[in-house]
Amino acid sequence: MHPLELASKVIDEGVAHEPVNRVTNELTELADGLAIVESFSHTLAWDTGDGLACFDASGAGSGANVVSAIRTWRQDPIRTLVYTHGHADHIGGSFAFADDATAHGHERPTVVGHDNVARRIDRYNDMSEWSLLINQRQFGGIPSDMGLGLGESATRFLPRKTLLPDVTFSHEHQLTLGGTTVELHHARAETDDHLWAFVPEKKWLFSGDFIIWNYPNAGNPQKVQRFALEWAQALRQMIAAGPELLLPAHGLPIEGRERIATVLSDTADTLETLVRQVVDLMNQGASLDTIIHTVSVPDDVLAKPYLRPYYDEPEFVVRNIWRLYGGWWDGAASRLKPASDAALGREVADLAGGPRVLMDRALELVDSDIRLACHLADFAGWAAPDDPGIHADRAVVFHQRRLREPSLMSQGIFRSASRESRAIAERSERDATPA
Repeated sequence: MHPLELASKVIDEGVAHEPVNRVTNELTELADGLAIVESFSHTLAWDTGDGLACFDASGAGSGANVVSAIRTWRQDPIRTLVYTHGHADHIGGSFAFADDATAHGHERPTVVGHDNVARRIDRYNDMSEWSLLINQRQFGGIPSDMGLGLGESATRFLPRKTLLPDVTFSHEHQLTLGGTTVELHHARAETDDHLWAFVPEKKWLFSGDFIIWNYPNAGNPQKVQRFALEWAQALRQMIAAGPELLLPAHGLPIEGRERIATVLSDTADTLETLVRQVVDLMNQGASLDTIIHTVSVPDDVLAKPYLRPYYDEPEFVVRNIWRLYGGWWDGAASRLKPASDAALGREVADLAGGPRVLMDRALELVDSDIRLACHLADFAGWAAPDDPGIHADRAVVFHQRRLREPSLMSQGIFRSASRESRAIAERSERDATPA
């Protein structure tokens, strides 16, 4: 089904009949001279009449496939490449655009992005190993050819040939592409270097990751600060622009002013509501623990096909709101300058009667209170870091936790915990086996 037709059906009926976050590396024309390559992330290609302009370059593992798909559609030079933001799945494939220019004897595309994109690239290069580690944990189990930025045999987070922006701006900027004006607007949201682009003449909105057909990625537990309220404010500005075609970097493109306004407004509403609830409780002196277990998003909101918590989830967004306005300390005095996990685990285990008592209780609680079960499994694991039986059972507890989680981020982290303990158990058993 054509992506615009599928999006309209899903939104109008409120049910995702088919996958809405598709990664096919196939090109579909959306309007005269405008096409999408659905990848991770998508690339939007526009024939401006004076060469092609592309929005986002996809990831290191998919950039070449994206360019190949574009070349089945147009052979014109790719003159402009706009980064909606500097995440690896949006810029990691840029080297393929440069390689394409060389192969066709064209000039390399002019790259446009926010001022902070270059700073982000510097950070990724400085922290490449860490970035690889957290992405492997976050996306555990996803095929590497989806292009998550794990290029160069997964030894670098970004390829060395990733293109830096040539043209940057801080707040707003205008491009003229083929005689048509394109407005670029910066807003802090998923990142501090995010932009959204609007073409007034055509009513096209290039929304980047402001809309991802999942609950907004405003809470990622392993990444730097996100900005929920400013995200919502940007969505309100997009509504005011009156777009008639919304072009996201993940998920389906959407047509129709009213339908687009509904999606943008619903997303802004839930972010604003979360911020308001968290800030109100902070003003009342509530701890982070109280806030996490008090603030929630109604089930009917999370059931909307473009707000399902399948990637990020509201609980993580709550934590990021707290971090933005309240700092890193959660309000528990013992956790201001805590004992080590190992010391805490040993003490709790001694009081309980040993690590096995804790682990047996964790296994008993798996069905009735999985959150508490995970705490006890961690205490037991910290108290007995090399015990194969303890870690075999810890692996079971976190495997069960993973199976019950809706979001990819939760699943990835709990899967990682399970694999970690399984590896400890296997290693300990090997070490204990006589040669």
